[in-house]
Amino acid sequence: MLRLSWTQPEDLLPHALVAAQLDGRDVTAIRDRWLAAGGAEVAPVNGATPQPAPEGVRALARELLAAVDEVAVPGELLAVEPDSVASVASVAELVEAPEARASTGASTGSATGASTGSATGASTGSATDASTGSATALYDRIHGAWLGRAAGCLLGKPVEKIPREGIRAIAESTGNWPVAGYFTEIGLDPEVAAAYPWNRRSRPTSLVENIDGMPEDDDLNFPLIALDLLERVGAGFTTDDVAQSWLANLPGGRVFTAERIAYRNLLDGYEPEVAGLYGNPFRDWIGAQIRTDLYGWASPGDPARAAALAVTDARLSHGRNGLYGAAFAAAASAAAVVGDSVDDVIAAGLAVVPPLSRYATAIRRGVELGHSTLTDEQAIDAIYADYGHLHWVHVLNNSALLAFALTRSRGDFATAVTLAVSGGWDTDSTGATAGSICGALAGASALPRIWIEPLKNRLASSIPGFDGVGFDELARRTVALSAVAERTEGER
Repeated sequence: MLRLSWTQPEDLLPHALVAAQLDGRDVTAIRDRWLAAGGAEVAPVNGATPQPAPEGVRALARELLAAVDEVAVPGELLAVEPDSVASVASVAELVEAPEARASTGASTGSATGASTGSATGASTGSATDASTGSATALYDRIHGAWLGRAAGCLLGKPVEKIPREGIRAIAESTGNWPVAGYFTEIGLDPEVAAAYPWNRRSRPTSLVENIDGMPEDDDLNFPLIALDLLERVGAGFTTDDVAQSWLANLPGGRVFTAERIAYRNLLDGYEPEVAGLYGNPFRDWIGAQIRTDLYGWASPGDPARAAALAVTDARLSHGRNGLYGAAFAAAASAAAVVGDSVDDVIAAGLAVVPPLSRYATAIRRGVELGHSTLTDEQAIDAIYADYGHLHWVHVLNNSALLAFALTRSRGDFATAVTLAVSGGWDTDSTGATAGSICGALAGASALPRIWIEPLKNRLASSIPGFDGVGFDELARRTVALSAVAERTEGER
């Protein structure tokens, strides 16, 4: 029996009820009808229940999913978390309230301008200067970002879905705690292995003893999609172009959560402008945040341009905090490839996020804990106290952990990725973003060999034309896009 995850109406409805409650939307009557009909109260953690619901319950779930979509988001929430296209398309206008702007800065820069530039897109560098004055330096930074993203993702792949305590148990059992390298099952206590099984898909390709280049992962597939979009269409691409690219290049089985819902809706005839709006309880999850680093790498020193590209992409599947995560990652990446301070990078990302949103609050909380005197474990405990009620793929908990790992690392690559992954939740995605930012700050030439050599300069992918591509080639192509962006800006 095929129980496809993230698509069955009886599995989606409990997630939709949770999402509505988190937004303060009153779905009590809908929930009561569902429970009275025998529907499950608890949302399936991994996307699908083992058995389908009876046909009558399944039909009711479809009806109630549509009913949840009709329950309005409270106006007071929309005031601080805009969701309309008009509100988010111009990212430079997201930060509006001067009194709020003053509270969003990371410790070394204000919310409206990291110390290297202004908040909404003043340049922090150019395509040909990076931090040291040459195209070679920019190539090294972008190469480091690609490699860092891959290494951070690879570290997190085998322990994705394993709880934080399980990750520690595995690492301790194999002499790898605190985590200092890729995971292994050599020496793993059988009782620990039984209690915390590896991610089934990643175990054959992501442990020390079997890594042979970078295996396929959606955290790398989406930057490839973005690279292809900018090469084929240019920075003027539309959300329609993103949708067409998905349908042409992404197998349906390679997308998850909000992306899978949007993909299904596209096939059902929904236009890209609305494909993410219907029957999609995952619009505040992490999927869009993992798609947008490339827009920052191709916009060195221009966080606003990067964030605008990211929003165009992200709105196919996500809303509000999901959009903000995409904008944050792109803006931070644009700053990272030319900057030298992780605090400034975080400030650049915060500058394109509504300052009173829950996303901005999560990032600031991670930064606060990163600068605190708490131990790593105590700080992550605090993040779990604040965000442990959220699903492991939600954007808020993972972003608080990301901000903590980046801040505590002070830009050190190994510290950032190991903290991000050791903290649990969406380990490969958060590890990938932490690795991307710190890889860009360091540059490929400075990254530790223990993390980079196993990649063998080779990326597996089902995206047409990219299987087996080298990270050096990807970096060269990304640098070429950044040079085009610089010439285009110069002609305006």
